[in-house]
Amino acid sequence: MVTMTDSTGDRIVAAATTEFSQHGIAGARIERIARAARTSKERVYAYYRSKDALYRFVAARELAAIAEATRLDPTDLPGYAGRIHDYFVQHPERLRLMSWGQLEVTSDAPQPDDPFRQSVRRKIDQLRAAQQAGHLDPAWDPIDILVFVNQIAMSWAAQPHVGVDATEDRATFLAARRAAIVAAVQRLFPAVNNAPTPDEL
Repeated sequence: MVTMTDSTGDRIVAAATTEFSQHGIAGARIERIARAARTSKERVYAYYRSKDALYRFVAARELAAIAEATRLDPTDLPGYAGRIHDYFVQHPERLRLMSWGQLEVTSDAPQPDDPFRQSVRRKIDQLRAAQQAGHLDPAWDPIDILVFVNQIAMSWAAQPHVGVDATEDRATFLAARRAAIVAAVQRLFPAVNNAPTPDEL
């Protein structure tokens, strides 16, 4: 297992993050990762038993960083959607990294350490707790809430240049798109005033 004090391990993770962002799981090559990390292919496999295992580690690390930056608050889903938009507009390479993992299914059987499934389960639990506390409409299935909010939030991050007028400033354009995202989620799942913090749910 890689530790933060292991410089070789850190280089492998950094190189793998770039490689997977650019080429996806199927297109990524351990040889390129090893070369970029200034180590050997055998050394990479000494840390991770397979390319899939390396991707799962990288994805789990990125998902933790995303969760920390965007922080799901079930009582303020419009604000959460705005933070997701901001994060992926600022880090398009991380959106690509996450998208590859969802597009490329390398096994028909669910993996117990699949970082995406683990992340979804945690967020569903948070949303369900908010419903039980009366802060979200219980008529919605929590998985639908999560998917709808995420898809709305990432809609412009995935295509930031669509519809941009040549005379319009990109920052102004994206600010307007962000406002539309927040307004759309507010209509579906209104923020709750004077609600407890996420840690209290």
